Amino acid sequence: MKVIELNKAGTAFNDRDSDLLRKELKEKGIFLINLMSSAGSGKTTLLSRIITDLRDKVSIGVMEADIASDVDALAIESLGAESIQAHTGGACHMDAAMTREALEEFEKDIKASQKDGKMPSVIFLENVGNLICPAEFDTGAHRKMMILSLTEGDDKPLKYPLMFQESDALVITKTDAAAYFDFDIEAASRRAKALNPSIRIFPVSAKRGDGMEALENWILDEWTVWKNA
Repeated sequence: MKVIELNKAGTAFNDRDSDLLRKELKEKGIFLINLMSSAGSGKTTLLSRIITDLRDKVSIGVMEADIASDVDALAIESLGAESIQAHTGGACHMDAAMTREALEEFEKDIKASQKDGKMPSVIFLENVGNLICPAEFDTGAHRKMMILSLTEGDDKPLKYPLMFQESDALVITKTDAAAYFDFDIEAASRRAKALNPSIRIFPVSAKRGDGMEALENWILDEWTVWKNA
């Protein structure tokens, strides 16, 4: 498992770079999902469940973006999935140039370690943990998926509207702990829908598996539609 250091690119060129990266990934058959949330929301736990459940249906890779450490990438790698750790040099988000650099290093690492050298068909970019910066920078991903855990409160759509406006799917995690937190799933869903009527909402417990089938079917459906477009 490789760890790479990244440098943030100028934001003026980010939209152009994002569109170009999406086209290049389409040509390579790589479906990129930008996974965003606060720190501690359960991104790695959710990804671990998705990888375990879907490993026989689609090849999945994960690019872990963080300011430091390789803890999350090692956890993903232990499941047998391809992973790479990207350090953002203190930046609170990934942009298109950083994503491209991470993908290029990911591909080099896979070619060096595997006989077939094939990139996964679906790659999750686990963005830096916060609800502000990742929503502002296009990474070149084909879909944006955000996580909101029950521990964070149902008022987050009111406090961080751009994140909900930008996301294709909202995953409400840790529903197995609903009895211990004052979190109104209906209120959170209503507030998210008011900001983004087309957002798909999936309450789940990655620990118990509740709601995971619906989320995983959405991922597979979005990948299939994109692949056949």
